[in-house]
Amino acid sequence: MSNNKAKLFTEFQAPTTQEWLDKIQVDLKGADFQKRLVWRTNEGFSVQPFYRREDLANLKTPDSLPGEFPFVRGNKKSDNTWYVRQNILVDNPADANAKALDILNKGIDSLGFKIAGNKVSAELVDTLLNNIYCDIVEVNFTTCPRHALELAQILVAYFEKKGYDKEKVVGSINFDPIEKILMKGKDVTPVLEVAPQLVEVLKDYPNFRCINVNSDALNNAGAYIVQELGYALAWGNEYLQELVDAGVDVDLAAKSIKFNMGVSENYFMELAKFRAARLLWAQIVKQYEPKCECACKMIVNATTSTYNQTLFDSYVNLLRSQTEAMSASLGGVHSMVVTPFDVTYETPSDFSERIARNQQLLLKEESHFGQIVDPGAGSYYIEHLTDALAQEAWKIFLKVEEEGGFLAAAKAGTIQDDINATNVKRHGDAAKRKEFLLGTNQFPNFTEKSDGKRAKQCACGCNTNAAQCDEPAFKTIKSTRLAADFEDLRIHTEETKVPVAFMLTIGNLAMRQARAQFSCNFLACAGYKVIDNLGFKTVEEGVDAALKANADIVVLCSSDDEYAEYAIPAFKYLDGRAMFVVAGAPACMDDLKAAGIENFVHVRCNVLETLKEYNQKLGI
Repeated sequence: MSNNKAKLFTEFQAPTTQEWLDKIQVDLKGADFQKRLVWRTNEGFSVQPFYRREDLANLKTPDSLPGEFPFVRGNKKSDNTWYVRQNILVDNPADANAKALDILNKGIDSLGFKIAGNKVSAELVDTLLNNIYCDIVEVNFTTCPRHALELAQILVAYFEKKGYDKEKVVGSINFDPIEKILMKGKDVTPVLEVAPQLVEVLKDYPNFRCINVNSDALNNAGAYIVQELGYALAWGNEYLQELVDAGVDVDLAAKSIKFNMGVSENYFMELAKFRAARLLWAQIVKQYEPKCECACKMIVNATTSTYNQTLFDSYVNLLRSQTEAMSASLGGVHSMVVTPFDVTYETPSDFSERIARNQQLLLKEESHFGQIVDPGAGSYYIEHLTDALAQEAWKIFLKVEEEGGFLAAAKAGTIQDDINATNVKRHGDAAKRKEFLLGTNQFPNFTEKSDGKRAKQCACGCNTNAAQCDEPAFKTIKSTRLAADFEDLRIHTEETKVPVAFMLTIGNLAMRQARAQFSCNFLACAGYKVIDNLGFKTVEEGVDAALKANADIVVLCSSDDEYAEYAIPAFKYLDGRAMFVVAGAPACMDDLKAAGIENFVHVRCNVLETLKEYNQKLGI
């Protein structure tokens, strides 16, 4: 058998990279290789169309082993299991406890409780955790940072009363005052002094972390992957430095920090992000000279994004969150929350929460993603992405450090400005369909109505009065979902008047069908009723049919060459009885404009602005 294998390999000569490039250039027939096949990412680096072993020659990541410093290949050696987490809002502790016990029997092994600060008490904790075994189930708590220390003291007393093995209690308290600066503009600097005390209270619980980095807030505000990664590292380093400066042992300080990161739809890039994050965080902690390399492990809870979720065609959110969950699980996270598909417009239903749980269970139990350690390792592409992301994120980290650290940069507003600029750019790209949102700005459901669904408004949640909330001390990050602009337009159309757009298809069969499909998708983004047709023999026949259908818009769909023949006669015959639109950007466009035709839809249009303009013309 070995001789046959040796013979098999010797019969084929491996082509060189240059031979591949030569062949590709022939197939491109003179087209620019860089423009056609090289992907310039939003993260600031280029991705080649193929990679070979030689591309990894100077990379160190393939030499790493699972469970060993710098942990690029994961924190564990034996498997890739993660905690399946679901978060619960605690309004009534007894109801929250009942819900927790119920979902623990449905595949959940990690609970996240969100408790209002003024409700924190020993009685609440007793009721909330009744019959929940905290040495088996991971328990996580979020409350007002000002009440985090009180909560920690109550939890420690509770754990001791139950006699839990301190090594087996796994979980966290989400103490992250800096997030309030970024997202709310609040000056919570005095609260930071609580951090060393918090760590001291929980020091005997090595797997219960109390200082959090909530970079998922950046993800949900539209941050690019490299931005979230770079800022998360600087954020974590800020807390680590403050703890060490306050006299906390570096090993204890590092083991007290937990990262809550988001996951966007960029499948391979997100997978590589978690690998790069562990690599860089381990290097950062190493510089503090901990006694044990285990202090360099990065613990990450991943939450699928809300930034790309939509109100219309909301079941598509399941597709988005499923690929995001795949990225996180294959990337080797500690725990994961899958955001229910309906969270953008309602309190998640029992059905949506069940589906969200099952999305993880499908990956874990059916697809066996929890059994293979770092399945992305050795992939030339993923190794390249890991290295490239690490390099670009490190630049952001160094830039923040040059500004005096993450806290100083947050107070100066440079981080907020950077994320807000990205959010604006991404909304602009979505408006032009450079960034697709399936079901919203591309291939919308033509017949769907909102049925009263409205995007949920973010409540402030603070205890200060409205005047204080309106005047933040620092700049804030504006978190606006990518689909929001299109949703607002579509709902406005639905509530005011739904125009009828009629496709006047004529001439070249292939071109008229393609242009009709494009125009239907274009106009349905605003909720217009679209009527497609098989074709007309004359423009007069098409216009008559459109007017019979009470069309508000008539879209001429044909080939570029035929527009010179059909467009002006159709426009004149319509005679202002409906808006006239030409599908495409033909060479004769100037002649058509000279004849009075002013509306064109094509791939270079700003879809959102064009549809707003049409609404205005139609009196909507």
